[in-house]
Amino acid sequence: MGMTERKKQILAAVIERYIKTGEPVGSKILLESLEFSVSSATVRNEMAELAEMGYLEQPHTSSGRIPTQKGYRYYVDELMCERALEEDQRRRIDMMLGTHFGDPEKLLKEASAILADITDCAVVTTTPTSAGALIRKVELVPVSRRTAIVVMLTSSGILKNKVCKTDTDITENIVQVFYKMAAEKFIGKPLRSMADIVLQSLVVSLGEYALAMSPIVVALSDLAQDAMKADIVLGGQQNLFNNSEISSDVFGIMEFLSKRDTLLNVLSGTNNGLNVYIGKENPFTPLQYSSMIVSPYTVSDSLGGAFGIIGPTRMDYARLVPSVKYLTKLVGEIISAERDE
Repeated sequence: MGMTERKKQILAAVIERYIKTGEPVGSKILLESLEFSVSSATVRNEMAELAEMGYLEQPHTSSGRIPTQKGYRYYVDELMCERALEEDQRRRIDMMLGTHFGDPEKLLKEASAILADITDCAVVTTTPTSAGALIRKVELVPVSRRTAIVVMLTSSGILKNKVCKTDTDITENIVQVFYKMAAEKFIGKPLRSMADIVLQSLVVSLGEYALAMSPIVVALSDLAQDAMKADIVLGGQQNLFNNSEISSDVFGIMEFLSKRDTLLNVLSGTNNGLNVYIGKENPFTPLQYSSMIVSPYTVSDSLGGAFGIIGPTRMDYARLVPSVKYLTKLVGEIISAERDE
């Protein structure tokens, strides 16, 4: 019993109808969706064979069929025709994200919110990892006599800042010493190189400025440590409560979404393009009735981070996959443009 062309078309029609209505699909209803003419009996036979092959199943209370996990998998891999984003939606995304040029973390928050809105799913995003990044720029912005904001930009596009209080006045001299030290010791150096022992010897080497510069150097070290960690941005968790098919699993999914290290592991293994995980293919029990679409974004030709959306297995894959692809591509381009500027 092989997968014939007719079976493929019937399977695709059942899945698309079920995604649309949430109701089991019967042979009579299906006849209206098919682009070829066959009898109701033929369709019934084909659906029975697709069930025997494990692609469809019959809920006890209905004469109609619904897709199995295997059916969805075959549909996503072999049958699905992706539906490109509509032009007005694309323009809306371009406009909303274009305003966050220069701050990758704000950009990712906005992108997550947009993706949650257009997919009705929960969204999880990782910020670009700066583990192997260089320090590209540092700035000292005095805001009062003894308070300044220290700013650091990495080569992977991450921007970090911290308020720093000093024990002495931040004079013009101090600011000049800061920029001279930054040019010699920090700019172009790996974030990893800012180890405590290096910082201690650096502060000692500043002589008369050691006392004034010490809190500023410590702030720079904290920013470097912070920038090296990829972080998680969440959006649209409330969408999970609105979906009857996964509402019983919501608290398990929410607990899963609170585990930062687990999420980083899930999303960091996706550097080979977009992946769709359906039902029990997800390695985590709370997601066994959900599907997850994960897509990486690249920053200047290297892996930046990834977007993941979590929703019911009855999600509209043909519409959602292009939305996730478009958003991840655009986010990567915006962060890359900022980094290469």
